[in-house]
Amino acid sequence: MNALHQQLIDAVDIGIHVIDQNGDTVIYNKKMMEIESMGSDDVLDKNLLDVFKFSDNQSSTLVEAMTTGKTTKNAKQTYFNNKGKEITTINNSFPIIENGEITGAVEIAKDVTQLEHVIKENVLNKQNSNFTFDKIIGSSTPVQVVIDEAKRATRTSSSVMIAGETGTGKELFAQSIHNGSKRSSAPFISQNCAAIPDNLMESLLFGTKKGAFTGAVDRSGLFEQADGGTLLLDEINSLDPALQAKLLRVIQEKSIRRIGDIKDKKVNVRIITTINEDPVDAIADGQLRKDLFYRLSVVSLFVPPLRERKEDIDILTQHFIDKYNAIFEMDIKGINSQVKKLLRQHDWPGNVRELEHTIEAAMNLILDEDTITVNSLPAKLRKKYQQESDMAVQDLLNLNGSTSENQSLKDKMTAAEKLYIQQALAEHNHNVSHTAKILGISRQSLQYRMRKFGV
Repeated sequence: MNALHQQLIDAVDIGIHVIDQNGDTVIYNKKMMEIESMGSDDVLDKNLLDVFKFSDNQSSTLVEAMTTGKTTKNAKQTYFNNKGKEITTINNSFPIIENGEITGAVEIAKDVTQLEHVIKENVLNKQNSNFTFDKIIGSSTPVQVVIDEAKRATRTSSSVMIAGETGTGKELFAQSIHNGSKRSSAPFISQNCAAIPDNLMESLLFGTKKGAFTGAVDRSGLFEQADGGTLLLDEINSLDPALQAKLLRVIQEKSIRRIGDIKDKKVNVRIITTINEDPVDAIADGQLRKDLFYRLSVVSLFVPPLRERKEDIDILTQHFIDKYNAIFEMDIKGINSQVKKLLRQHDWPGNVRELEHTIEAAMNLILDEDTITVNSLPAKLRKKYQQESDMAVQDLLNLNGSTSENQSLKDKMTAAEKLYIQQALAEHNHNVSHTAKILGISRQSLQYRMRKFGV
């Protein structure tokens, strides 16, 4: 093949795979490499059946075209590349005939791997959307306020927007609202808007009509699948602005139109959305349409980050220990005082999800102990604990860097006492009564020292 032909084949946005009469690959363009996550060296000049694996109940449409002369149009095919990765394509396969003889075959493929995975995940979502309010862990005031507001939202079908940082458990609230509402017996469909390319998202949301584009089949979208129930659109600020406009139309008219169709279909869907940043910032940055925000945020919930509900860390920690005890068939009793202190001091940028991963990682590192210690924690947290311990010792020795040889022992002891009280109050969220009990002094005595030291 000359350079011009190769450039043309590589420029098209569709996979092209050509084999000769022996089944060896002779043409394999860049788009096909992307679809199948392989390089040209993995495929060119090699027998197709030596490279790719097919299930027992499905054969290669390309090989079939070469061996039987059969032309296949818009056939869905699932197979595996040389690394075992599952691939799903919509294929048009046809034989190459020269002088009345088949000399090879051509396959033109459109990638639908990601779409197929999403459909499978949505089936699982239907089966696993069983979270209810009584399973949300946390007795702190910030969490209880959100739970109370969310429970009130179960009485209606108004749109709900749940804001909160990544890892705070926004989907748990969405599932709980659905399962606490009159729609609980209907489908709950969840879709992360950031996980799907824009060119697939529209067909995923609204469905397709056969013939709308190459490989299109009659397929219902998420709105039709969620009819009568709830559709959760996670990370709504990741949705393309053009799709946001179409979503606004669906909300206003309560109907959808499949891609390639000319008819609208009424849908009865409650929409719950999540966003991982302040909606005001998302609007200002052009990530969220203001008119769509008003439609989606009839009810607005803000799930607090873990650093604002640190009193829940103990109960969450024990919950995750119990969870992984059952999974790992272990019998870990809890955490020691050093770990408890460290977990309270950490800011948890990954929130509850980070805490869960920390406990899971620690239980993977435990050998014969029945308690999680600092040595069992992930290296990042363990290193932080060691650094803070070293700094605390240095502060006590140097009194925040003071190295005056003329400072009396009384002054050094006073400064050390002040520092210790400040640290104790910080560890216990400035709860005076609780801190006094931990320090072994009366509440009045602690308050006296706080006034004395200006704490």
